[in-house]
Parts: sequence; C-alpha cells; structure tokens
Amino acid sequence: MSLLTTINDDIKTAMKAKDKNTLAVLRMLKAAFQNEKIKTGNELSEDEELTLLSREMKQRRESLIEFEKANREDLVEQTQNAIKLVGKYLPQQLSEEELQVIISNAVSEVNATSMKDFGKVMGVVMPITKGKADGNVINRLVKDQLN
Repeated sequence: MSLLTTINDDIKTAMKAKDKNTLAVLRMLKAAFQNEKIKTGNELSEDEELTLLSREMKQRRESLIEFEKANREDLVEQTQNAIKLVGKYLPQQLSEEELQVIISNAVSEVNATSMKDFGKVMGVVMPITKGKADGNVINRLVKDQLN
C-alpha cells in the first residue's frame, strides 16, 4: 500500500473523529504528495515518498526552532504534534550508535583521514540513511569522527 493511500485512510479517520489538527497536517502532507506527483509526471516511488516525507519533517523541525526562539508556545505545541504525526509515516529512525557504525564503515570505505574527505563520507552515508536519520545528526557525527 502506498503512503498516499495510507494518508488518505488516516484523513478519513481524522474527519470521522473531528480531529482538526491532525486533519490539517494530513491534508498538508497529501497536498505535498500530489504536488510532487504533478511535478514528476508519474506515480512516486517509495524512495521519492521517503525523500518527500524527510523534507516535510525537516521543514517542521526548522519551524519548531524558530517558534521556540520567538516564544510562540501556541505554535510550538502545534508543530510538535505535526512532527509526531509526520514521524509516524517515516521508517524507524536509527540510533546514534547505529549511525556511528555506518559512518565508521564509510570512513574506512573511502579511506577518509581528514575533514577534506567530509563530502566523500557524506556521499556514502546519506543514501544508506535516507529517511532513517536526521541529516544534522549525521553531519555532526561525521565531523566528530573526522576530527
């Protein structure tokens, strides 16, 4: 079952439950999927769906940081709920320990010795962790290992 089908089913459930907050987030996700489908001109692959969900999650995390800086508690709570909801559709996230192993393997694979090899390591790590970890965390862990 595609992610869009799952989201459509969850929209129906939220409508029946009269859960306006969940419904708003799900409709936003559905619109993002439909816009991407129109842009590409074909059905989205599983990989494209993951990319889209990761992008949506990243936008919400960045918004959360800005809302916290501006002391907008009303928007902070709303955005945290949206993050939980979007996270429900993402695959199980990797722990930092699992990421350390992946990064160590990538460092060995490209024979990285310094920060000059950062791009090479990220090029190996990112496709493996796509949708399974936050890019900022990966970035920090790679820098830690290369220093």
